[in-house]
Amino acid sequence: MEISIEGLSKTYGTQKAVDDISFRLRDNEVLGFLGPNGAGKSTTMRIITCFIAPTNGEVKVNNVSVFEDPVAFKHKIGYLPENNPLYPDMFIYDYLHYMALLQSVPKNNIASRTKEVIDYAGLWDEKHKKIGELSKGFRQRVGLAQALIHDPEVLILDEPTSGLDPNQIIEIRELIKNLGKEKTILLSTHILQEVEATCDRIIIINKGKIVADATPGGLQQQITQTETLIVRLETGKNAEEVSKFLTEIPLVTGIDILDPGNMVFQLHVNDLYQGKKLLFDLCVKKGWYLMGLKETETKLEDVFRMLTSNN
Repeated sequence: MEISIEGLSKTYGTQKAVDDISFRLRDNEVLGFLGPNGAGKSTTMRIITCFIAPTNGEVKVNNVSVFEDPVAFKHKIGYLPENNPLYPDMFIYDYLHYMALLQSVPKNNIASRTKEVIDYAGLWDEKHKKIGELSKGFRQRVGLAQALIHDPEVLILDEPTSGLDPNQIIEIRELIKNLGKEKTILLSTHILQEVEATCDRIIIINKGKIVADATPGGLQQQITQTETLIVRLETGKNAEEVSKFLTEIPLVTGIDILDPGNMVFQLHVNDLYQGKKLLFDLCVKKGWYLMGLKETETKLEDVFRMLTSNN
């Protein structure tokens, strides 16, 4: 199922939480939805899932507005909200059985479907426990199981790994990766490694507006047109003097002195291969010793900071 978001806006008083955004959630795609706190991620997800109405704009499936029949649309999506509301006094099996009834799963399929999602979410050994007795990681699994109970075509997951320890994050990440093979997923998260590991595409939202929409690799290429070398030299000169010579190398667009005592520099170059050759030529000409040379790349967290910085 493909979902089109067209000109979506949400205003609270004078504050625009979401400001005229448009994008398409494609069939069998895992889309990472990133942004700082207050950027509009959760508001957008609540609008898409028909929990709140937009001020302007549309959410469409096959060119039909979901707001014309929101109840029918809700049966096609599974939603795990950020706060993961659960009934702590209910047993896992009973809770999921109840959620299947609410989602209109045929009565003769409820028992088998409940067992399927319990097994899929790794809850089999815990199924007779009360939800309130579970760790945060297992409660997240229960939340994911309820989102899956009616076998929806689309999953909307808002911060599914929030508050989990590293082992729990890896377990939930593997579940999401497996689900992405057969379902369309919109995933909101603050964990950038999770996005790189699970998402086919990334949208970054800041102050209610979309500031980037690309694959993880494509996003990094769009942001930086230069590449970086970390260089350590032995020259017998001070760092400031050496820096001036390095600046004169063709293709070098900038120099940072990282460690003046150990003569470590960061060179920004337009062409990595030619830049290294010109650096070698300068060292030979000056009689310097090149003690270390390392290529670096722009990481997703660097891109995120660049796009969402207030500066």
